Amino acid sequence: MAHVWAILLALLLDRIFADPHRFHPVCWIGQVITYMDRRLNKGKWRKGKGLLTLFVVCTLTLVVSYSVITVAYRFSFLVGMFIEAMIIFVSIAPTSLAKAAYSVLEPLKRGDMEEARKNVAMIVGRDTEMLQEDGIVRACVETVAENTSDGVTAPLFYAFLGGGALAMLYRAVNTCDSMLGYKSERYVQFGWASARLDDVLNYIPARLTAFVMLLVHRANKRAWTLLFRDANNHPSPNSGWCEAAVAALLGIQLGGVNTYKGVVSIRPTIGDPSVPLASAHIEQAVAIMKRTTVAFTIGGSLLAFACTWS
Repeated sequence: MAHVWAILLALLLDRIFADPHRFHPVCWIGQVITYMDRRLNKGKWRKGKGLLTLFVVCTLTLVVSYSVITVAYRFSFLVGMFIEAMIIFVSIAPTSLAKAAYSVLEPLKRGDMEEARKNVAMIVGRDTEMLQEDGIVRACVETVAENTSDGVTAPLFYAFLGGGALAMLYRAVNTCDSMLGYKSERYVQFGWASARLDDVLNYIPARLTAFVMLLVHRANKRAWTLLFRDANNHPSPNSGWCEAAVAALLGIQLGGVNTYKGVVSIRPTIGDPSVPLASAHIEQAVAIMKRTTVAFTIGGSLLAFACTWS
């Protein structure tokens, strides 16, 4: 039950403070990854070296997180709960995700396309210089949808399963994938293990999150049909689930043509274009993320209480 109270406190801290930009443990994890990337990502055996990098990062993260939490609980329950809440707090990012989306929405409302392009470029990997409003909205909505799982419900899922240490371990794997899991010549071998483990860890949370999205919004049969029809229309085995759920709820179409460093990428579409993309869809996507987070937390807490009293 201590995990549940820590999770609730972590969400409150996130609501008040959002992500701490300084002294963030994920930044420290990133520094370790960068160091090992520079030292090991060359010559032969890159896949094995990438696996070693993943093992070192995960082991360090798990040992440090678990040790800090264990020592804190030995002082007192309240100290332990607060420290565990702090660790969960830095593993989730609902408020930061909302702020990033609003940083794109606000200039769109003012008609400032250049500012909107600049801000959306901070949260997506595609080229944004030539995007018009619909392209900017699509990029932002896709990011909010995908990161509802990656940055919010997935770490919460692992926090409910194993507390702050497991949530932080998930965050470490996700960071490895974000930094190394590319299909470029440099990382296709070195980042292979990170990308595969991230896919495995996100398999259940991504699907569970998509289901919660539709359930909490009382989606009709057509929305469920669209979810199962289009969830796999994405290069990632997991990201398409939340994107398909959001597209179905908003009646919009995601996916399609993107450009990455000048190279055109044509992907299958997700959802049906019942309505044209508009800036209001960003706000609606954030609202879906917030409601899903609340429902996910309530559901996880009730299950934890039920397991405790059974």
